[in-house]
Amino acid sequence: MAQLWGGRFTKETEESVFKFNESFSFDRRLFYKDIEGSVAHVVMLEKQKIITLEEKDAIVKGLTSIQEDVEQGRLTFEEGFEDVHSFIEAKLIERIGDAGKKMHTGRSRNDQVALDMRLYVREEIVSIDDLLYDLLKVIYRVMSENIETYMPGFTHLQKAQPVTVAHHLGAYFEMFKRDRSRLKDLYNRMNFCPLGAGALAGTTYPLDREYVASMLGFEGATLNSMDSVSDRDYCIELLSSLSTVMMHLSRFCEETIIWNSNEYRFIEIDDAYSTGSSIMPQKKNPDIAELVRGKTGRVYGALMSMLTTMKGLPLAYNKDMQEDKEVTFDAIDTVKDCLKLFTGMIDTMKFRPDVMARSAMNGFTNATDAADYLVKKGVPFRDAHGIIGRLVLLCIEKNCSIEDLELEELKSISDVFEADLYDAITLKTCVEKRLTKGAPGPKQMNEVLGLYEKYLKDRNVLYQSYVKE
Repeated sequence: MAQLWGGRFTKETEESVFKFNESFSFDRRLFYKDIEGSVAHVVMLEKQKIITLEEKDAIVKGLTSIQEDVEQGRLTFEEGFEDVHSFIEAKLIERIGDAGKKMHTGRSRNDQVALDMRLYVREEIVSIDDLLYDLLKVIYRVMSENIETYMPGFTHLQKAQPVTVAHHLGAYFEMFKRDRSRLKDLYNRMNFCPLGAGALAGTTYPLDREYVASMLGFEGATLNSMDSVSDRDYCIELLSSLSTVMMHLSRFCEETIIWNSNEYRFIEIDDAYSTGSSIMPQKKNPDIAELVRGKTGRVYGALMSMLTTMKGLPLAYNKDMQEDKEVTFDAIDTVKDCLKLFTGMIDTMKFRPDVMARSAMNGFTNATDAADYLVKKGVPFRDAHGIIGRLVLLCIEKNCSIEDLELEELKSISDVFEADLYDAITLKTCVEKRLTKGAPGPKQMNEVLGLYEKYLKDRNVLYQSYVKE
């Protein structure tokens, strides 16, 4: 059992204790970040004359060879190591001898793991942002193709007013755009280097923390060594942001599932993103949408786990903080998988414009426009509201829509109605008249799409301080 701390102990750790305490089974994911941080640390140690140039070169060469051997499959992550740090250090000492024992000078595992986790989370934020960007590009394309694809808009899951597919999906564009903004804010807030904080109180070695921070692409070094090793706010913020991403995906999935049902038939999900039934040959199930919706709870659970772990911890580092990794790793993997699959599902999904338009017409979604028609004829809105309510009751009795009524039937409710009502309440008119900013009218939608196009083109590098080669 390879450990870094055995000097003051007189007996081996009991095997069950070792297994309970070890983190190598999951923190090996930090392997590349540990190598990256260790190289920066020893380069700084040599610059500060804490180790010699020869020792630095030997350590860097040894670390590089370890990384290459892992990548080529010549070195595997065998069991028996407490964590990824002890694995790398043990392999380094095996390869270069006593010089490898100097790599840890001026460093604690506390600030070492804090650095590794920040490097890892920072890179994953960029990766998740890429996936959100890809999703936004797909939503933008679908919006552009459906500016005049009419559908019912809903409140309380009741048909309310006519909108378009472009307008409906634009709501999700806004949601995922905010998700990217939250991730960028988190990236900027967490982008400070904890290495050099030591166990909790810094070190007596003349470390150049700002130099290491600069080498690793951080804005600077953290300002309090106790906070540096005990801060997991960035994990909590990440899990919160990812929970919001999943909530948005889940809402979209819920609507996709409803729209795909036999009762709605607004869309058809591509066969590649559907499954069948083992007993019912007619079934085509929206399993991907259902699984994304279901996995939302898994990410929520990671957030609650992390908040609960941290809520009662005194300063500084406590072993409880080891629990940050598995939940964060799992949440990241879950969100990335969900984004990839969801984007593919939306990209291949087919809309049924005729079904959607017919549904909008059959649900009195133009009732508000009919009331507005009366208002423009001089009827007070509250009176117009009541007139249209009686008109809807008549339509329900006759099992028809407002535009199906004869002019004489309309006049039986109010003599203000004239033949021009029929043009005033078509789906096309109802949508096109909505010209306020953010409304579904084609003029406004084209302006919004222009802004979205610029947003997507101006992306460039959102996270300029660290770009992985």
